[in-house]
Amino acid sequence: MLVVTPNTCVDITTWLPLLAPGSVVRAPRTVVSAGGKGVNVCRVLRRLGDAVTLVGYSSDEDDRLGRLLAEEGTAFRPVRHPGPGRLAQIILEDSGRVTVINGVGPEVTGALWQDLLDAVSSQLATAAAPGPVTCSGSLPPGAPVDGYGPIVDLAHAAGREAIVDAASAPLAAALAHRPDLVSPNLAEAEGLLLGRADESVDESGPDVPDRCMAASRSLHERGARRAVVTGGAAGAALTTRAGTRWFPALAVDVVSPIGAGDSFVGGWAHALTAGLQDDEAMRLAMAVAAASCETGSAGAFDPARLPALLDQLAQRRPDPVGETR
Repeated sequence: MLVVTPNTCVDITTWLPLLAPGSVVRAPRTVVSAGGKGVNVCRVLRRLGDAVTLVGYSSDEDDRLGRLLAEEGTAFRPVRHPGPGRLAQIILEDSGRVTVINGVGPEVTGALWQDLLDAVSSQLATAAAPGPVTCSGSLPPGAPVDGYGPIVDLAHAAGREAIVDAASAPLAAALAHRPDLVSPNLAEAEGLLLGRADESVDESGPDVPDRCMAASRSLHERGARRAVVTGGAAGAALTTRAGTRWFPALAVDVVSPIGAGDSFVGGWAHALTAGLQDDEAMRLAMAVAAASCETGSAGAFDPARLPALLDQLAQRRPDPVGETR
């Protein structure tokens, strides 16, 4: 299986009793790890027993990313770029509040972007592992806004399905290439469809299911073969040619929601590799995402939790809304 995350980074996660801007605060704990949405997807897939390779940019000046990925067992095909690597600062307070400061990625010239496409082509030509190609995360500065579209085309040309999990502009551009699955949250979906620049959307309230289903249908109409829109603790909507269904979420004890969306994508990628039907794939992805919320590390979950979570989901029939042509 192949995961493409151009904007990889090194995460610096710091635990604080309280973040007090303008003051000097002593941190009781700091952890440095490989970061980027696709890195979390790879962690999920490894826990599910899949062979997976990550393709992404890596700095010539800083070898931490490669070393960190190797330490956790992720196969990495780096695309080298000059200059410093991307950093992300994550601050976790005792109250549960999370602050994320995402650094800027490398400036990608046309030649550097072609290097990444060539790396994807090479992996598709030589990798024996089956499964979809997952395009995950933001695009670095200078990358074409339609950067994921050609990767979807490469996947289809190689007989693979393609998943796109990206911010509004790259996702919108990729829809014309008919990705096999897109899975934005409600904020991202309504940002794309309704033009909200800040993508600040409330994911609470009784109208969340209806809004998710409407957004899911719209994304399917624009080109996605399967369109999922997640609504946080409420659940998620899925639209395919068979219609639109609403899947209520599981209630779990949340330790940290960070990486839950990436875990959801990893669950879907595994399900596509296993040949599961859409409703089964949706339940598996939701179970993996729920299990990931029970841990404090993005992309980490206990596979032993899945049978019980899947059993709960199987007892909840999805709400059919109607056929989509």
